[in-house]
Amino acid sequence: MTSSTTVAAVLPPDSHATNRRVPAMIAVLVLLTAATVLVNLVLPGWAYPLCGLVVAAATLGVARWSGLRARSIGLDLRRLRRPVVFGLVGLGAIGLVFGIAAAFPGLRGLFGDARMDTLGVGTLAWVTLVRIPLGTVLLEEIAFRGVLPALLGAGDRWRWRPVLVAASLFGLWHAFPSLAITQNAAIGTTFGGVPVLVVSVLTMLAAAVAGVVLHWWRHVARGLLAPMLVHLATNSGGVLVAWWLLTHD
Repeated sequence: MTSSTTVAAVLPPDSHATNRRVPAMIAVLVLLTAATVLVNLVLPGWAYPLCGLVVAAATLGVARWSGLRARSIGLDLRRLRRPVVFGLVGLGAIGLVFGIAAAFPGLRGLFGDARMDTLGVGTLAWVTLVRIPLGTVLLEEIAFRGVLPALLGAGDRWRWRPVLVAASLFGLWHAFPSLAITQNAAIGTTFGGVPVLVVSVLTMLAAAVAGVVLHWWRHVARGLLAPMLVHLATNSGGVLVAWWLLTHD
């Protein structure tokens, strides 16, 4: 059985998409709510990528049950060339921006993060190659740029309402992580004295805007792999640059 046939079997035609859309939406939201509570308040750090994998698989299971097609959530493996090209272009652009910022002393403060002091080489590899790709990027792209917009009626088409709703949910998804955002030196300096709640709201709004941008990249690339690579470059790349600057200054 080919990979494209496998995906088609996992995500068959939209035969039940209409009458199962609402319960599927509820199921995905329950999964995501449980996931964010577990990883931020309950589970140990090592379980973060495992939780991401399990919830991503469960979300795809809900998509299958609802009748969504692979193409409607951006996972049509028969059309990989364009998403790969756009993803690599986005990855390269993020890398270029990070490189330029790291080269100028006045911009290096943007990467300052108190959490980098605790990262050895092994931990760095764990964070950038396992924790972020599996725990963050895979789940967030499948859920917020794939399944949720499709359940809301977007699929592989650009429709503002589904995109904005999914992006808003992506912003809310960052509620717990936003409470630690001031550990970034630049943000801590910029918003010093500002109530944590205000900083948290601004962080969630920024995440929502990022959600729209990532969905646009998925739309023009016609596949979920493109925003996955951009997301990975942003998160893992940011950690790598911050660690490098901290250990080599």
